[in-house]
Amino acid sequence: MSEKIKTVAIIGAGFMGSQIASRAAVNGYNVRLNDKSADVLKAAVGTTKYHNEAHFPQNKVNKEESDARITFHKKIEDAVKDADLIIEAAVEEIGIKKEIFSEIEKFAKPHAIIATNSSSFPVSKIEEVIKNKERIVNIHFYAPIPERYMVDVMGGTETTEETMNVSANWVRSIDCLPLIVKKECMGFVFNRVWHSVKREALKIWAEGNADITDVDRGWMVFTGMAAGPFGAMDFVGLDVVYDIEMAYYNDTKDPKDKPPDALKEMVDRGELGMKTGKGFYDWSDPEFVKPEFLDTKKK
Repeated sequence: MSEKIKTVAIIGAGFMGSQIASRAAVNGYNVRLNDKSADVLKAAVGTTKYHNEAHFPQNKVNKEESDARITFHKKIEDAVKDADLIIEAAVEEIGIKKEIFSEIEKFAKPHAIIATNSSSFPVSKIEEVIKNKERIVNIHFYAPIPERYMVDVMGGTETTEETMNVSANWVRSIDCLPLIVKKECMGFVFNRVWHSVKREALKIWAEGNADITDVDRGWMVFTGMAAGPFGAMDFVGLDVVYDIEMAYYNDTKDPKDKPPDALKEMVDRGELGMKTGKGFYDWSDPEFVKPEFLDTKKK
């Protein structure tokens, strides 16, 4: 374990928060998982147990110990009061993140590192609500963590070298690879590249240049990955994808960065991808576990 961090608090018990919690727990950390939604928190009890057992077979502690290391809290103050590292993993809305950061600082220990798992916002856009900016950092995970075990680590305007080093060492201690951002930028390291891929794939789709299956199969042949851009966006959730792409657009004001209206229409219809059964692909079909688009040998 990273010697300066013993207890980790995760604020937001949804898709990413529950995975981060499990990753920390199976690597020996005590974890406090928080969410304001009782339903989300209840679901996270089962989700983290699933991750502990199925996602991380390389457990350094047995399943029962991993489960026991995670406690669940409705109030932020109960989750953060004894934490050495606090990671916000809420929805990709800057206002909500600022509210959470402000609440965290009220109850956190003075030395605690406060991080955001934001997939698009540099922490400098959030840190204005924090008095001690030296301990603020981006620690951004990619899903699913077992397969994409890279983590962006990026500081804000006053983040100290010690905070960066402790954060990077903690990432290493949970068997992940820290990608250090030396100069702040939107998208960090890989997500900056991934943004360009999504932007161009969405443009090809919206302008009717090619079918999504051909875009995906081309990507899969080129990279060897099991899914292409549209399959990956369905997995993440099209509402999340739209919010992220809008964050880039709002930052640059470049029309090329604005996601197509057709994507917003899908979100408004509730076609959010895998989690709703329909997005770019129809995930409600039980045969879709072996969909045609995965056959890269098909001419």
